[in-house]
Amino acid sequence: MFVDIAYAMGPTQPAGQGGAGSMLTSFLPLILIFVIFYFLLIRPQQKRAKEHRQMIENLKKGDKVITSGGVYAVVESVGTNTVVLKIAENVKVKFGKGNIAAVRPPSEED
Repeated sequence: MFVDIAYAMGPTQPAGQGGAGSMLTSFLPLILIFVIFYFLLIRPQQKRAKEHRQMIENLKKGDKVITSGGVYAVVESVGTNTVVLKIAENVKVKFGKGNIAAVRPPSEED
């Protein structure tokens, strides 16, 4: 009587068969989700960060910029980590380079 119950609770396949294959199929959805996240989220974000870094490195005097706070200004001088921006006549403000959001095209009017 108890032997039937013991056989019912035992493994359905012999040990050692299908272990690696079933493990791969169980991790396949996780691997697929990671690949999708990489191409839709991580890679584009890295590309934008690289373009922003390159834009900051190429700042020069006279460039028209927009800060992350929305201030429209003209670059007066560029330091190693800071930028002095002219936001009005006789008004100059020192910003961190990371706070520059975009460089405006020279043809754009104020």
